[in-house]
Amino acid sequence: MTTAQLETSTTATPLATKVVQPRPHVGTRATVEQTFSMAWRALMKMRRNPEQLVDVMVLPIVFTVMFTYVFGGAVSGSVGRYLPLIIPGILAQTVLTACVATGTQLREDMDKGVFDRFRSLPIARIAPLAGPMVADLVRYAIASTLTVLVGLVMGYRPGGGVFGVLAAVLLLVVTGWSMAWVFTWVGTVMKSAQSVQGTSMMIMFPLTFLSNAFVPAGSMPGWLRAFVDVNPVSHVVTAARDLMNDGNVTAEVGWALLGCAAVIAIFAPLSVRSYRRKL
Repeated sequence: MTTAQLETSTTATPLATKVVQPRPHVGTRATVEQTFSMAWRALMKMRRNPEQLVDVMVLPIVFTVMFTYVFGGAVSGSVGRYLPLIIPGILAQTVLTACVATGTQLREDMDKGVFDRFRSLPIARIAPLAGPMVADLVRYAIASTLTVLVGLVMGYRPGGGVFGVLAAVLLLVVTGWSMAWVFTWVGTVMKSAQSVQGTSMMIMFPLTFLSNAFVPAGSMPGWLRAFVDVNPVSHVVTAARDLMNDGNVTAEVGWALLGCAAVIAIFAPLSVRSYRRKL
């Protein structure tokens, strides 16, 4: 054996004997606890960065007042008659827009190397992904509460009563949580937070503004009305109106929940798979 061969054999020995330590198994109970720990971390980030709450504390007030006084007389003849139409629409638009931040913040954490630190910890890999989504339920609740309060101040009196309002808010929170999986997946596949935000808004704006959230679909051209009728946001808005204005649990509520289940079934596995590839 030559000297070069002997040196090569000597330097290769440590690599050949390297042992990969198996990752410890994390049970279901520990996974849930770690998910809530990550949710608490996300809430503390919101507390220390109040600007993260601007979209759920300022925009609901601005949008409700602005759209009501701009479109109220033209669409329904008066502000009072327009409120039952616009308040559920603003609720849906606010919650769905707020869930865009989920993917953007996830991408920022990945770019800063936060998830590299999580990888070195003996925790469930899904916990850093699911924790912020649990914390976002608080954001949706804040946005919904402020929108309803502003509507009440402006004269809105929901015919469905307290039950109808709470049921509509719960439906919209579930809708926002399910849509957050879409933007979580976008956050794991895009290369920067800016691209995540741009792509997410490109998806969300047509869905919210080309719906029946602000004006009745009957006044639209036929080709546009066909899109509005099949738009999932229109079904969610109609379901929220049925609950808030009449207190009725109609078929639209079922279609909205079925749509949420379909979104979760498709995008939750895609998000988890893409997220694990990054670790």
